[in-house]
Amino acid sequence: MATVHLRIGDLVWGKLGRYPPWPGKVVSPPKDLKKPRGKKCHFVKFFGTEDHAWIKVEQLKPYHPHKEEMIKINKGKRFQQAVDAVEDFLKKAKGKEQNSDSKAESKGKKTRNKPLKILEEDDEDLSALKDPSEKDLTDSDPEPSTHERLGAGPGSGYKWGSSPVKDDPHFHHFLLSQSEKPASSMEPISKRLKIIEEDTGSTSIQAADSTAINGSITPTDKRIGFLGLGLMGSGIVSNLLKMGHVVTVWNRTAEKCDLFTQEGARLGRTPAEVASTCDITFSCVSDPKAARDLVMGPSGVLQGIRPGKCYIEMSTVDPETITEISQVITSRGGRFLEAPVAGSQQLSNDGMLVILAAGDRTVYEDCSSCFQAMGKTSFFLGEAGNAARMMLILNMVQGSFMATIAEGLTLAHATGQSQQTFLDILSQGQMASTFVDQKCQNILQGNFKPDYYLKHIQKDLRLAISMGDTANHPTPMAAAANEVYKRAKALDQSDNDISAVYRAYIH
Repeated sequence: MATVHLRIGDLVWGKLGRYPPWPGKVVSPPKDLKKPRGKKCHFVKFFGTEDHAWIKVEQLKPYHPHKEEMIKINKGKRFQQAVDAVEDFLKKAKGKEQNSDSKAESKGKKTRNKPLKILEEDDEDLSALKDPSEKDLTDSDPEPSTHERLGAGPGSGYKWGSSPVKDDPHFHHFLLSQSEKPASSMEPISKRLKIIEEDTGSTSIQAADSTAINGSITPTDKRIGFLGLGLMGSGIVSNLLKMGHVVTVWNRTAEKCDLFTQEGARLGRTPAEVASTCDITFSCVSDPKAARDLVMGPSGVLQGIRPGKCYIEMSTVDPETITEISQVITSRGGRFLEAPVAGSQQLSNDGMLVILAAGDRTVYEDCSSCFQAMGKTSFFLGEAGNAARMMLILNMVQGSFMATIAEGLTLAHATGQSQQTFLDILSQGQMASTFVDQKCQNILQGNFKPDYYLKHIQKDLRLAISMGDTANHPTPMAAAANEVYKRAKALDQSDNDISAVYRAYIH
């Protein structure tokens, strides 16, 4: 039985549970990030992404012997970009080695022949692999480790480990997207892993599964239904279809279905029909009343639920509504998951949403390819209701922040300061973000085309305040922001973007 020696800098194919193999490089982990207990694994940095993960040795293959095999089974655009990044990396590494050899020869020194070893320092020349925190990753190299490879020759008889990641309570699946700048960028990795490894006693922290690599997806063979083709639902359905899922759609305004049936979707006549003919049915509607009516109203989802059918509520609603819907679905033998999404219309169109899921874990796993198609990351937060709570908190913060930015812009104008200069200063400081830049630029241009409806963020603020009341927790900042949004609604801004809260300050 042959043994493959892996060491820092080696190129590999890494596989995590249900997700496709992806090219990466073995690197040193952050100093304060411990290996999962009792597992032989390596810390891998993936090409073409900003992701890192602990990978068990049986889930790793050497890059070169298995390159052709992997390219044959993975055809996604982002996968090909990752492979191209590896090839660029190798070319630059080889160029550096040749340059180093020629310099040594010119000085009359003998250069010892060595097998090509990819050094960590090479990373700083590669945009595809570059991470601001890479220096932290390479401060100390662990001892070389080995793993057994089945079969005699390179590339023959090699099998991935068969036990899924989810069976091991101490080895969670992480593809840790790093989008921050130096110093702080590695901190979330270690903190997030430590929090989840600890026994917190809270069902809200069970695992955080990232599905960032959505360029190479094997669509589920289950039939997918989708109810609600609004700003968010339209982008989600489009991406499900692009990634090869079989989707049946329904919308209260039937004309919105036409575009998707032209793209290959099937048309459902009622929510009940969709639920009865599909294995997994998603819904994404505007508010708690619409969510309840869709399930329990005439020709509603509940009429189509049979034992084993899955229903996934993606609407941003209150925990009480989730509990009610969950109970009626499961009372018919159905399986329930809530999965509200953080993002905007643009992020929905781009397949870059963040999915917050809670409820039946097996449904979450069955929806793996769907979540990969629609989002960059998904989190499983435990029992039903937890995702609704987390989503309301996130939107409460976003809505309050947007109102504060609008207040700052109008105060700048009222005191004779340049609003553009205010934005320029913001963009250079700690609050710099794509969100701030886009919203402020749209305000200055008078462009309030909805990316996230103002009426919906006000609804979320209202629900978050109510949730705070239930928990006996004060929410004075959210309450103040809510009043500003209510004024904006009174000024007929409901169907504009959340940035139209600016108009509440100038009328």
